[in-house]
Amino acid sequence: MNLTRNYTPLILAFSAVLVGIIALLFFLPGYEGELGFDVTIFPLLNAIFNLFTFTFLVIALIAIKKKKIALHRNFILMAFVTTSLFLVSYVIYHFLTEPTKFGGGDVLKYTYFFFLITHITLAIVNVPFALISLTSGFGNRIAQHRKIAKWTMPIWLYVSSTGVIVYLLISPYY
Repeated sequence: MNLTRNYTPLILAFSAVLVGIIALLFFLPGYEGELGFDVTIFPLLNAIFNLFTFTFLVIALIAIKKKKIALHRNFILMAFVTTSLFLVSYVIYHFLTEPTKFGGGDVLKYTYFFFLITHITLAIVNVPFALISLTSGFGNRIAQHRKIAKWTMPIWLYVSSTGVIVYLLISPYY
């Protein structure tokens, strides 16, 4: 793969399709067949994947601040792997089930929805940012990489950390 090429149009198209597929899952009925296992394991896996992503991103950030580029690259790649695993787990869970209703009191409900809405919104924004950051970094377009990564990193850290918070807030209602 030639990473010096501009992949931005492809990344934006992929991001739009991905968001469309995920949005569609919320309008489809849950799977009706017998699965033979408890699907509520998926939200826990999602939280674990988010926690690993957050940890890998923090290590990658520390590594780049210390100019350890190879270590930074490796931990960014691990963050992409855990984010991808999260995405697969998320899609499977939402394909198989109906959305879970939050059952907490008003203050907790508003807190939950604040985190959920900001998490989802910034996750949508982060998909193309992270992919453009990745391709520009691997394409050795360092100026472009730094320019977008200074936005991508905090957004991705927020998304991965709030993914864990959202899980902790809704987990009693699965």
